[in-house]
Amino acid sequence: MNNSLAKIPFPENEPVLSYAPNTPERKAITDELKNQLSRMVDIPIIINGEEIRTNNKEEIRCPHDHAKILGYYHKAGKKETDAAIKAALEARKTWSKMSGMDRASIFLRAAELLSGKYRYVLNAATMLGQSKTVIQAEIDSACELIDFWRFNPYYMQQIYAEQPASSPGVKNSMEHRPLEGFVFAVTPFNFTSIGGNLPTAPAMMGNVVLWKPASTSILSSYYIMKILMEAGLPKGVINFIPGKGSDIGQSVFSSPELAGIHFTGSTQVFKSMWETVGKNIYNYKYYPRIVGETGGKDFIFVYRDANVEEVVTALIRGAFEYQGQKCSAASRAYIPDSLWPAVKKKLLEDVAKIKIGDVNDFSNFMGAVIDKNSFNSIKTYIEIAKGSNEAKIICGGEYNDSKGYFIQPTIIEASNPKFKTMEEEIFGPVLTIYVYHDSSLEQTLDLVDTTSPYALTGAVFCKDRDMITKIASRLENAAGNFYINDKPTGAVVGQQPFGGARASGTNDKAGSYLNLIRWVSPRTIKETFIPARQFDYPSMK
Repeated sequence: MNNSLAKIPFPENEPVLSYAPNTPERKAITDELKNQLSRMVDIPIIINGEEIRTNNKEEIRCPHDHAKILGYYHKAGKKETDAAIKAALEARKTWSKMSGMDRASIFLRAAELLSGKYRYVLNAATMLGQSKTVIQAEIDSACELIDFWRFNPYYMQQIYAEQPASSPGVKNSMEHRPLEGFVFAVTPFNFTSIGGNLPTAPAMMGNVVLWKPASTSILSSYYIMKILMEAGLPKGVINFIPGKGSDIGQSVFSSPELAGIHFTGSTQVFKSMWETVGKNIYNYKYYPRIVGETGGKDFIFVYRDANVEEVVTALIRGAFEYQGQKCSAASRAYIPDSLWPAVKKKLLEDVAKIKIGDVNDFSNFMGAVIDKNSFNSIKTYIEIAKGSNEAKIICGGEYNDSKGYFIQPTIIEASNPKFKTMEEEIFGPVLTIYVYHDSSLEQTLDLVDTTSPYALTGAVFCKDRDMITKIASRLENAAGNFYINDKPTGAVVGQQPFGGARASGTNDKAGSYLNLIRWVSPRTIKETFIPARQFDYPSMK
């Protein structure tokens, strides 16, 4: 019996290593990249802690060098998914009863493993499998995931500590029980940290999970699973089932034990999941918790007094880091005509300096987009702009997939504020700019708010405090994460809880207690020390 009241202190964010020349981390990541490029991996399905290999295999290729095969992964189907559900429900019998502090220790240990021996392994896998530059990988697959695994135990403790008031002769308490059934975690390719957080956040609260990673991020996802197993995660708590969504979803959504969905991905897929849950609602034992973060059409709004260099830096980093493949990427900007000549001149000068290519060359600012489908989708938008009389490409617009899926950073100037590339999510290195008249401030703010169905991130560049307050108020519902004089990307766990509303998701704020609280079902307990012994009240006399 453990009668201690342990306390998890408020964590500090993991420091970002620089990977500058002659640093130890530069040599370590270079060696690990060579190591991973020299061999091929054979990635199994993992159910109940056991490796399962099928005859249904898929290649893993480098997006920036698609002739290079990194290995293979085995795909789960209905049989494996059914087995994973069974294993998860069996594991729940003991996992849900384990103390929160014991569960927390597993993920805190995982954070230490990732901060140490696995840092360069996971960063290299993210670079090679998802074409991230070294600094983008460091921020994502190292620092952010370490932060999730350190901050979430603190937030778990915070939730458990929140208790109701008691009165004389009565003791009230609140239990935060895990959900009954299992949680289905579906993770995207663009952030390894999201791949690690979506299955572990519910698991930390005592739930059991089926994890379906994106087919284009299997390599990094596999190493995450290995870290968790080494950290002591019991068998069956998280079951790793890569595969085709329709094959896996058939068993998941038809199971009466589906208790929740933790999703990051496209808006259309999320809506389809929600629709399927609705159609099957009479089959479930519970109302499934549905938590999702989907798309964005994120904006930068510039006021006339903004600093040109600051605006240009935010536009470039916000739009083109990781090839624009962030749901928070800046993909539309509104710039006043009084500032546009200076912004345009500096913007074109700086974009011309951007290098794009193999992420093994650390001087490259951009790598390749993730796969052929993405490449084709992005180039379609570019060709639409080329053929329109409502827009003109002022830089970029070129693409080549002969070696890797490379698309040049592209900037479109649109005369129509409702042009297609101003409205629709592209998920690539394409930024569309609308130049507004200084006198049309009110109308332009209306455009920012109404042009897109999304409301994920947005930014304003302005010096005048009264105007900042006004703009922030006018755009209150246009973004779940709003930035003042900063790019709309780069949310940090514990500092800027992340999520958006409207078509961007359920806004349950990853990186805070608000997400974790969705994975518990509270039970209120009242204990009366001396119960009443007669039914009538004094007022009845």
